[in-house]
Amino acid sequence: MNSHSLSERTVKEQIIYQGRILNLVQRTVALPNGSHTLREIVEHPGAVAILAQVEPDSIWCVEQFRAPIGKTLLEIPAGKLEVGETPEACAHRELGEETGFMAKQLVHLFEFYTSPGFSNEKIHLFYATDLIPGTMHLDEDEFVFGRAYPRDEIKQLLEAGQIHDAKTLIAIQWWIRLKERVRF
Repeated sequence: MNSHSLSERTVKEQIIYQGRILNLVQRTVALPNGSHTLREIVEHPGAVAILAQVEPDSIWCVEQFRAPIGKTLLEIPAGKLEVGETPEACAHRELGEETGFMAKQLVHLFEFYTSPGFSNEKIHLFYATDLIPGTMHLDEDEFVFGRAYPRDEIKQLLEAGQIHDAKTLIAIQWWIRLKERVRF
């Protein structure tokens, strides 16, 4: 069996819910063996996440309450793409909103799907350096507390299992490996 024979063909699609952040779609698909099944899909416009290096050995993280899990998480700055917005423009905007910083250097590292079993959400991960301090300007419904975290503290939090956000885990693992290979 090759990868082409794994594809599913959409037979029917129905929007179950349409919201301001996501849509829920029920899709009937034809499987490779010809039978049909239902897929429930969360459609999301995509997002960016920014690994903001504020000093050579520190990154900026925010604490934010997340209603779906009922907990406050430690995360890197991130946000949803607006209609027609490029990932780079979104990264600059979100960095300013959540941290107050502007980045002289912004590098697109990679992109990944958060939960491809039921959602099409794709996150674009950026690495921001040469930061210029400014003033945070959060959205009206957004409440975060942020600060710089030194590398050693980040490693301790990782080892203690205190970082639970996937995008943050991915970004921090990349940053720690980078820092171990190349000294800035």
